[in-house]
Amino acid sequence: MKFPEAQTLQEIAHFLRIPFIGNPDFPILGMNEIHVVEEGDIVFVDHPKYYDKALQSKATIILINKEVVCPEGKALLISEDPFRDFNKLTHHFKPFVPATSSISESATIGEGTIIQPNVFLGNNVKVGKNCVIHANVIISNDCIVGDHVTIHSGTVLGADAFYYKNRPDGFDKLVSGGRVIVEDNVEIGASCTIDSGVTGDTTIGKGSKLDNQIQIGHDTVIGKKCLIASQTGIAGCVVIEDEVTLWGQVGVTSGITIGKKAVVLAQSGISKSLKPGGTYFGSPAEEAREKLKQMAFIKQLPRLLEKLKKNS
Repeated sequence: MKFPEAQTLQEIAHFLRIPFIGNPDFPILGMNEIHVVEEGDIVFVDHPKYYDKALQSKATIILINKEVVCPEGKALLISEDPFRDFNKLTHHFKPFVPATSSISESATIGEGTIIQPNVFLGNNVKVGKNCVIHANVIISNDCIVGDHVTIHSGTVLGADAFYYKNRPDGFDKLVSGGRVIVEDNVEIGASCTIDSGVTGDTTIGKGSKLDNQIQIGHDTVIGKKCLIASQTGIAGCVVIEDEVTLWGQVGVTSGITIGKKAVVLAQSGISKSLKPGGTYFGSPAEEAREKLKQMAFIKQLPRLLEKLKKNS
């Protein structure tokens, strides 16, 4: 997420009321999570396990809960609670703007697009040309839909990310300030939910087709010409490369990559990254032929045990 205009290190520190290490005029261009940070961004870290990763990331400003040696060319913001202060920045630079109508005056709709009754288009939503948006679809603030896109009834684009910090008095929510981007020639089935990015974008690539009742988590990027069948659940920060097929009821854990043209068979659970071009099955998902062999061997165990009993 980029700020409307560049800030200085001193300005951000003053707003958060926290100390800093670095040149007071050090420029700050935006803020992002660690997997999408760029030069000029703030990233937050609040656990020693991830200090090095944050300090060595592309981010040039680290919002951290301990004074450490600052890498050359970077700056530190020292906070007692980086999670809280990251939320403060999101609230400040990307405040929630309530809707005043079902289709916002700031929404734009391309030529030839059909908007069915009871559709909600939030502030600054852009819908391209020759789309069909069916009844009761919700497209939240700042989402972008390309040309020749069909979205079926009951689907929600831009719900908040499912991202919480466990505190003694309950769960503290990380505020969502990102978007959903749907590229050209995508079809999204009924009752799908696609969460917005926390600070970046959740993206559905050109030509991909989604069945009904699919959940896609924050900041996930789905490539071009992917097929995803019903009741698949994809966690946040997943990268699904081009031409991947996920069959029904596949579950995908966060932060992994599924390689180009991979096929995952129904009711599989993906717990780690998968190589391109393979066919996978099971929970945890493995190469399908190997997994099916294992299942065949397991079925033979009762017979083998009975045979051993007779021979003993």
